[in-house]
Amino acid sequence: MRYLSTRGHPERRRFCEILLEGLAPDGGLYLPEHYPQVDAATLATWRDLSYPELAFELLSLYIDDIPAADLKAICAKTYTAEIFGTAEIVPLRELEDGVYLEALSNGPTLAFKDMAMQLLGNLFEYELGRRGEELNILGATSGDTGSAAEYAMRGKKGVRVFMTSPDGRMSPFQQAQMFSLQDPNIHNLALRGVFDDCQDIVKAVSNDLDFKRRYRIGTVNSINWARLVAQVVYYFAGYFQATADDTKQVSFTVPSGNFGNVCAGHVARMMGLPIRTLVVATNENDVLDEFFRTGVYRVRSAADTHETSSPSMDISKASNFERFVFDLVGRDASKTRALFEGELGKAGRIDLSADPVFAQAAGRFGFASSRSTHADRLATIRDTDKRFAMLIDTHTADGLKAAREHLAPGVPMIVLETALPIKFAETIVEALGHGPDRPARFEGIEALPRRVVQLPATAEAVKAYIAQHCA
Repeated sequence: MRYLSTRGHPERRRFCEILLEGLAPDGGLYLPEHYPQVDAATLATWRDLSYPELAFELLSLYIDDIPAADLKAICAKTYTAEIFGTAEIVPLRELEDGVYLEALSNGPTLAFKDMAMQLLGNLFEYELGRRGEELNILGATSGDTGSAAEYAMRGKKGVRVFMTSPDGRMSPFQQAQMFSLQDPNIHNLALRGVFDDCQDIVKAVSNDLDFKRRYRIGTVNSINWARLVAQVVYYFAGYFQATADDTKQVSFTVPSGNFGNVCAGHVARMMGLPIRTLVVATNENDVLDEFFRTGVYRVRSAADTHETSSPSMDISKASNFERFVFDLVGRDASKTRALFEGELGKAGRIDLSADPVFAQAAGRFGFASSRSTHADRLATIRDTDKRFAMLIDTHTADGLKAAREHLAPGVPMIVLETALPIKFAETIVEALGHGPDRPARFEGIEALPRRVVQLPATAEAVKAYIAQHCA
């Protein structure tokens, strides 16, 4: 399998090359030259596999430069009951008739990002050890990516992590998870801006090819294909738990900010998994909902990016959206480049409303969308607690509200749970009058000493910090 850039860079790369590289040299995102196809017969052979076995079978379709025995061992090491709390790894619960919650938040940091990040940490350590090299990981987080990456990479040989986050924009629990880590290979950089500023800086540093090569810069954000393909696995796992045969369709609703989680669903659907609809659930930062309703992708400024009670989705510039647009325009790299470098750069928006391809977003590709508000989240949390004695977090509440707006008779709807409620305790207290349960290992985490540096939201400041700490 070879990988190409969404913006047309002529060189095709193998998996382990793009694992360590992140963005393509032309600023595009990597995608496989084709999506491997699975049919009902293949699905039947995968149905009864354990999660690590399923991960190995699926990842093997995309990774041919790691020996099979080694890849199988990496999957077995990553997806264990000890790490994820249950042998099912992603257990499914039927909440009401035809509506399911897929639990993705049983990992070390209580968020779905652990599902891919734990694998990514093991892949990094394996490949760097094989090469005898080191890697400096630069990332951006709106809340959960940072802690998932840091817990996955702490103590890993040959890896340093420089994680940027918007100063003061994460929940107190999310901040404490990251900033309380004292490992010398973990560096937290709180930037005076919003998440989109952090993400822009990661891209700017990655696009400085001289700096990137000199300091061996890699990325753990979902712009890294390895992280996204790891997320494809739980779509298959959810499908098998919700269906009894391999021809029945299901739908998924995905709380969405950076479009990585739902883009993994898009990949699963392109592979042949019988997904009828992929519902993109947004909060008040509704750039994605606006696109799927109107065909206009309009990036918001920092001043127009709302601070909400589902803060991990407070994103107005969805990096992985470019991967979907590349497929939407028929994998035309020149058109994708013109849209993202030209139209988006000049006008701050991409307008496909009059382009015939826009109709394919819902038709051929199965996308739909919805938007939630703070009041919606409170109401959904209260309703779910009252009717089902189940506590959900704010992002999952956005997803559940959207799911109910897109139900189809006879088609199971699977909502991807994103985090445990303790990460957003303030809103849970507002909704229910009491806080959520806290895992014992996180008792008192907010009172621990913090290791974090505040910096201006500029690429120059971040590069200077990296250079200083890689000397």
